[in-house]
Amino acid sequence: MKNRSNDYICVSFCFSMTEEKKKLLTDLEFRVRQVMYMCDTLRNENHRLRSDLQVVQQQLVDKTEQLDQLKTKYDSLKTARTITAASVDVKVAKNKLSKLVREVDKCINLLS
Repeated sequence: MKNRSNDYICVSFCFSMTEEKKKLLTDLEFRVRQVMYMCDTLRNENHRLRSDLQVVQQQLVDKTEQLDQLKTKYDSLKTARTITAASVDVKVAKNKLSKLVREVDKCINLLS
């Protein structure tokens, strides 16, 4: 009789272990599915971010080229303005000098 009672305890214990294992297995499956879902989500986000990065890098290249073109144009305009300003200054200086020479000539003529 005692033997039978031990059998019952063993069967009962084995049964409860099996239920516990089933619960653990179910929990494990759930967590694995969560990790797989998170992995897929992160993979998709990574792909999107890489695409965004390529777009931004191309925009940076375009803006850098545009900046270089504008710097070249600015330098050209600065040089042109310097040349123009210098030629205007020369003309103004020549006119003033001619006027002074005429006034000196008038003074010399008056003294003679």
